[in-house]
Amino acid sequence: MTQVLAVVGGGDLGLHAVLAGEALREAAGRRNQPLDLELRGKGVPGTALSAGAIARADAVLLVGEGDLDEGRFGAMRRARIRIEDVLTDAHAVLDRFLGGAGEAAAATDGAPSGRRRIVAITSCPTGIAHTFMAAEGIQAAAEALGYAVRVETQGSVGARDALTAEEIAAADLVLIAADTGVDRTRFAGKRLYATNTKAAIRDGKGLLATAFAEAQRQPDAGTTAADGSARQAAAEEKKAGAYKHLMTGVSFMLPFVVAGGLLIALAFAVGGIDAMKPDHAGTLGFALGEIGAKAAFALIVPVLAGYIAFSIADRPGIAPGMIGGMLAANLQAGFLGGIAAGFIAGTTTAFLNRHIRLHRNLEGLKPVLILPLLATAVTGLLMVYVVGVPVAAILAALTDWLRSMQGASAVVLGLVLGGMMAVDMGGPVNKAAYASAAALIASGITAPMAAVMIGGMTPPLGIALATRLFPGRFSQAEREAGGAAAVLGAAFVTEGAIPFAAADPLRVIPAMVAGSALAGAVALSLGVELKVPHGGLFVLPIPNAVTNVPGALIALVVGTLVTGLLVGLLKTRAA
Repeated sequence: MTQVLAVVGGGDLGLHAVLAGEALREAAGRRNQPLDLELRGKGVPGTALSAGAIARADAVLLVGEGDLDEGRFGAMRRARIRIEDVLTDAHAVLDRFLGGAGEAAAATDGAPSGRRRIVAITSCPTGIAHTFMAAEGIQAAAEALGYAVRVETQGSVGARDALTAEEIAAADLVLIAADTGVDRTRFAGKRLYATNTKAAIRDGKGLLATAFAEAQRQPDAGTTAADGSARQAAAEEKKAGAYKHLMTGVSFMLPFVVAGGLLIALAFAVGGIDAMKPDHAGTLGFALGEIGAKAAFALIVPVLAGYIAFSIADRPGIAPGMIGGMLAANLQAGFLGGIAAGFIAGTTTAFLNRHIRLHRNLEGLKPVLILPLLATAVTGLLMVYVVGVPVAAILAALTDWLRSMQGASAVVLGLVLGGMMAVDMGGPVNKAAYASAAALIASGITAPMAAVMIGGMTPPLGIALATRLFPGRFSQAEREAGGAAAVLGAAFVTEGAIPFAAADPLRVIPAMVAGSALAGAVALSLGVELKVPHGGLFVLPIPNAVTNVPGALIALVVGTLVTGLLVGLLKTRAA
């Protein structure tokens, strides 16, 4: 049998060398093919080939870039292979080489045989900044590597550029870069890799290489939906963690909060402060209030709980989660009870899905009868007898405390919430503050949302101001990007400040945190309240959407000025 050597060089990307080496080792193992492997690259443990291994070998694969010390192998048959081709399909590379087609294998050093096709989905809780930044990262990386790619973007506003069945069928890889749960039923039988949006934003090429190497085949369409969901949920639940499940629920909840909040505001604008009282029944203001308060707002907690459960257990979790969320609302446990119900329902459904085994002819009963019945019963009983009452007491205490906050207490809360929005600009800290404030709207607590939105608008607006006040501190490209940052800030897209923070984090981030914290403190000290969780400056003209509009503008201007001045003073002159 042919004795094969492989030398894999990853250059600065040592992880790619490790992944390619493992792919070759696995492919050789399946063929019972002896293979001696050497890995080279930054951060890769030394695995040099021994003189004995080289003496015994008949052929060598030279994979990747850098100094592979090719002179050791004399006249031995060899082929140069791109590391991307090994990560894409190590089995095909090894088959071609073992078939004796040294020249054919060497040809892979050029363009890949057959253009690889990728379909991708990106999604973040609001479906704005991170969603499209991740999409751009994947598209740019695919174009640089010569792959064909189509990206579908998803958010609370729905899907854009939706993938067609034909595109999915033709794809070699399905890539999901999302901070929320994504329905995968249409990808049955495809190789799929899932990660978060940050991976696509930071290193698109590295993500594609990792995705081709580690993608897992989805269950076939013939597998029952419940069984496939259980396997997928079991694998992904360990990777995703509670944060991703919570963000999925928040993503689906936001449209209900927006619609309900604005309809209630319009009800007051049309019918006055008493528009929703029973003696105004039949008026337009009363009707708008009914739609907003008793329909849209009534669904907030059930939707939050239902889609947390969906993120954990896929479709079988939706019904138990929503029913548990409705119980939380009826028990006055609010959004805290909804979160608890979602996690209880999701984990219960996933557990039952994994452990209940039925005859093949009865498997179809699991998603429509057994799982909804058992998971709903467990979730409901736990909410009624165990979780609901204590959580309702906690929420009531929290509500009373927040409503009673005045003076120094309000300033401290504003400082904390505003500062959190600028710490990581769309990351976990930012999203924790945002999700909490958005959920509190459903309980009638609207002041925290004012601190969060104003604090979130301040970083990009402050950066834009700094590029105008201190142009010498920024490069030409940064000065041009300042205008875009201003537009994003006005629309409450904090991520518009990310490029500037990434370029100089030690100076820019502290300046932004200081400005946002001050903006949040000023907003709450002036009694500003906000009834909707998004929109930025564009919600200010809507009657009653914002309490104390002048106070909101003062807080925004103060925070923007502080951020802009601190950024300009702390940054050094651009080279």
